[in-house]
Amino acid sequence: MDMLAPPQYHRFSRPGPEPMSGSELPAYSRRQNTHRPQPIVRREPTEHTFVLTEGKSSPWITLKLRSSAKSSKSLPTYFEKETITGQLEVNAERGDSIQAITATLSGRIISGAGSNDCFVFLNQTLPVWAKSLDCPRVPSPSEGASSTKLLGHCVWPLSIPIPRTVELPSGGGDVRSYRLPETFLERYTKVSVQYDLTIVVSRGKLRSDNVLKTAFGYVPSSRPDAPSLLRQLVYQEKLPLPSPANDPEGWKTLRPVSARGLMFKTRPVEARCTLALAKPLCYTRGSVLPCYISLEGRESAVLDVLANPGSILVKLRRRVRFYNQATATRKEVSWNESVEDVGTAVWWNPANSGSDAYNRFLEGEIHLAKDLRPSCEMAHFSISYYVVLCPFKAANYSSDGAALLSEPVEIATMYAKGPRPNAYAPPAYDSPMGYRDDLSHVQHML
Repeated sequence: MDMLAPPQYHRFSRPGPEPMSGSELPAYSRRQNTHRPQPIVRREPTEHTFVLTEGKSSPWITLKLRSSAKSSKSLPTYFEKETITGQLEVNAERGDSIQAITATLSGRIISGAGSNDCFVFLNQTLPVWAKSLDCPRVPSPSEGASSTKLLGHCVWPLSIPIPRTVELPSGGGDVRSYRLPETFLERYTKVSVQYDLTIVVSRGKLRSDNVLKTAFGYVPSSRPDAPSLLRQLVYQEKLPLPSPANDPEGWKTLRPVSARGLMFKTRPVEARCTLALAKPLCYTRGSVLPCYISLEGRESAVLDVLANPGSILVKLRRRVRFYNQATATRKEVSWNESVEDVGTAVWWNPANSGSDAYNRFLEGEIHLAKDLRPSCEMAHFSISYYVVLCPFKAANYSSDGAALLSEPVEIATMYAKGPRPNAYAPPAYDSPMGYRDDLSHVQHML
């Protein structure tokens, strides 16, 4: 299924002095736009065709859909607020036995192969045609569809709105509103979210119904709130990103934690770590998640090791949680989880960062894949994300494997209003020169 196109963002290195505070920023005048705005060229919808022949030489039922997919070979794809549009054609030589034609929109969470491992959260039916004139019908330009029997080539235009939310019962008998989740199907995850459009031609009791069914992709529209005013100005003017000290409104500074470990397997060492994440804690897939970390310690040599960009491990961790009836014999195991790391922060030493013998400051960012599934919750299914500060990983340093810190964040499908985020990570480079010499220096000092 085609996903959202990758966003366009520019890459910047970090030359120049340390970012100034909001009160010290010079005044900027708006640049005159010397270029005439280019008209927005909207791509024509992609047409998909599905047929049912039932042993006939030519299609008996034809369903044509128009969608936002990039190719007719892909599944039809629809974004939030879009309507499923198309055309249904039925070649009814003698429609005496046809009782009704319906189109059904459905959404399911599938967590296993059993009949109880399928939870239907969306089931919306549109009557297209019925034998009885008292039943609702979709207006058709075909003369053969106007009476109580179908005759010849009959055509119905389809327009089926996709609801943005569904109402489902929750615990205690209450009803809760849920936003529709994105289509989800991954090879190594034992749960999927699938949407289908089904055309059913119902016949009499002695004849089986005819069914034409296609899956389609659904993409919800979610966006972060706007970042701080200072960060918006920085993005707009292509300036270095201000630190938490210079833009406290633009960051969430997490509680300090202590990183404890052993140097050379015998020497206990410790450093105080403070991680900050860009606010709001919701980020657009395909862009970046800015990070900032400070390290404080009494031993400068230890800080030299831990504050190396390759030693700091900050991960974006995804948790997929779902209910599976097959494991419901015990309540505590009826919920299943699939956890994996889907991003790793890259770090660098900013120019004039203010680091000294007892403090180190580094900037970083996590690059978010353009096909990350957005955060969601739908009764029996949820996708959630966390930024995790893992134990430091450095030569001749060891610690236990427990995460030092975890902070929930959200992943969205659209950009916040205003300037788009810039990526600041410098080009890939090897370990800083002299790092091995630094290690021998550390050993000598310890």
